[in-house]
Amino acid sequence: MISAIFKASTRLRFASTVGHSFRSAAVSLRQFHGSLKCQEHYLNADEKTFEKVALNPSVSDKAVLVDFYAEWCNPCKMISPLLEKLTSDETVKTGGGRSLDLVTVDTDSEFDLAVKYQVRALPTVIAFKDGQKVDQFVGALNENGIRQFIAKL
Repeated sequence: MISAIFKASTRLRFASTVGHSFRSAAVSLRQFHGSLKCQEHYLNADEKTFEKVALNPSVSDKAVLVDFYAEWCNPCKMISPLLEKLTSDETVKTGGGRSLDLVTVDTDSEFDLAVKYQVRALPTVIAFKDGQKVDQFVGALNENGIRQFIAKL
């Protein structure tokens, strides 16, 4: 089995054991842990992970950016790497000084979650603080546009 922890330094640590297929290893990549010391990336999150991370009111020192995307969406392919880059940078903070976590949600596999948050176009990025939706943008912004969005959170 392979497990990975994505930290703000963008380093990956892999721990592997012999005897497990790559497919089972890929499934375990979703098993990330929360940490107050660095930004976390929860890629291809399911509804349970989304609720645990984005809707958690007890984490008051972080904001969570949720990137609703689809594999077939070309603008999504442009913005997702920018979101990963900015949320990995320890110096990028919200206007209130909070660090950022990133959750990505594939709208094709998590359709009900997209409907619940009224995602009507892709990409849609929704910001959460203290478990509450606080702002969002729709469409592919450039890096400066994303930085301005983060700064006003």
